[in-house]
Amino acid sequence: MNLSGKIALVTGGSRGIGFSTGKILSENGATVVITGKDAKRLEKATEKIPNSIGIVADIRNTNDVKNVVSKTIEKFGRLDILVNNAGIFPKIKKLHEIDEDEWNEVLDVNLTGQFRFTKEAIPHLQKTSGSIVNISSDAGLKAYQGFNADAYSASKAALIILTKCWALEYSKNKIRVNCICPGVVDTDMTKPFLRTQTDKEFMDNEHPLGRIGQPGEIAKAIMYFVSDDASWTTGAVLAVDGGESIK
Repeated sequence: MNLSGKIALVTGGSRGIGFSTGKILSENGATVVITGKDAKRLEKATEKIPNSIGIVADIRNTNDVKNVVSKTIEKFGRLDILVNNAGIFPKIKKLHEIDEDEWNEVLDVNLTGQFRFTKEAIPHLQKTSGSIVNISSDAGLKAYQGFNADAYSASKAALIILTKCWALEYSKNKIRVNCICPGVVDTDMTKPFLRTQTDKEFMDNEHPLGRIGQPGEIAKAIMYFVSDDASWTTGAVLAVDGGESIK
């Protein structure tokens, strides 16, 4: 898979799935722009990702989003790939336990934030017949007892249908839009749920393949979608979840 000459933008790229994605895209020839709120963490990430730069940004801030895209275009002159990866996972609660501010924050980051970046990127992706990959979740594919009514599930399910809408809307521009739905992946975001050996064994056993995923496994799926190997694939929703969503 050769991405030489391609410019890729990965949100939430300083750690976890975003970092692994930036790394694999770079290793396959792309120049990578990663975003995140923590400047020090971004700096450390770019030191480990060849041909990359980091731009500090809060996905909730429209001006930050505009700044990331404009700086990318100013520096590189084009944009070929957008990976909407940034997201948050709130405490697991039932519907009647969620306050409105918490609900709104999750939707703002996990859904409206993806809208913000896509809106700003589209005019540039139209020029390159670029590719967008949205990172949803297996929680957007099926209900889970305990947080099936949570804002997280709602935001991830909405991102799946938006993927299909955007794929149809911009197919005339040859922009491909696809979606990946990871299961539980070993990242900083999931560490609070995997503190004990019992927790880890329980979560491993929840996945039919017997273990949770690794960030690099999601990154490889993203790499496929943005490569020419997926040149006739758009509007696809791929579960990379160790079989969790088929239970």
